[in-house]
Amino acid sequence: MKDIECVQFLQWALPQLQMRWQGFRKVRHQVCKRIARRIEELALPSLQAYRQHLRNNREEWRILDGLSRVTISRFYRDKRVFGLLEAQFLPALAQQVLEQGGNRLRIWSAGCASGEEPYTLSLLWAFALSSRFPDLRLHILATDADPDLLARANKACYNFGSVKNLPETWRDRAFLQTDDHYCLHRPFARPVEFRQQDIRDVIPDGPFHLVLCRNLVFTYFESGFQQVFLHRLERALHPAGVLLLGVHESLPESGHGFAASSARWGFYELQPSKTV
Repeated sequence: MKDIECVQFLQWALPQLQMRWQGFRKVRHQVCKRIARRIEELALPSLQAYRQHLRNNREEWRILDGLSRVTISRFYRDKRVFGLLEAQFLPALAQQVLEQGGNRLRIWSAGCASGEEPYTLSLLWAFALSSRFPDLRLHILATDADPDLLARANKACYNFGSVKNLPETWRDRAFLQTDDHYCLHRPFARPVEFRQQDIRDVIPDGPFHLVLCRNLVFTYFESGFQQVFLHRLERALHPAGVLLLGVHESLPESGHGFAASSARWGFYELQPSKTV
């Protein structure tokens, strides 16, 4: 399959999945390889024949949707982001919960892939913050549309490449190492609940104090859905709750009730006066 042929195909197909071509420019090769393998499985002669197959088979769109998912994840991805969570945002949110008489800090990790992001949050809380907030419990809801990735997340075993960015003391204390495999000790997994959920269909019930939606909606999905998602998110976040995007993402101009807090690193706060 030629690159230009796959580009033209993606430009045709992605909008029908509520996705946008622009987000796939740099990662298209892995998606194109999956599509080529699918065409071979179906014994179709060309990409044009696959287009026709999609027109005639509604179920094939579901398969293409799965082939189009891009999952690049590892523990402690973007060290500066987790440094800001540790030093500024999580302590401030935890203090808010206590001042309001609560005892649980609720976080949603959207598009959690195989669990690296929510488990990093659990480790950060356990090693850096739990002693400061002994009366506060952490609950992380982690969602993804891919059942295979969620199965891996529940297993919680990774190769060294996935965990190499973690502080060495955290890695030594939190994982059981066997050769190149690192399996998370269960106490560090307990704050995390995994749930299969397609973000286009529904978002989980809040209210959440922090939502991480990094390198997902505002990279791969079309602008119309971005607005729908923000509208839903306003109702799922606590007033003054925090939304965290990827470091190369930003909110659209009509970002509803969100204001940049540390936009260089993807942090936005929901303004209480603008909640609806």
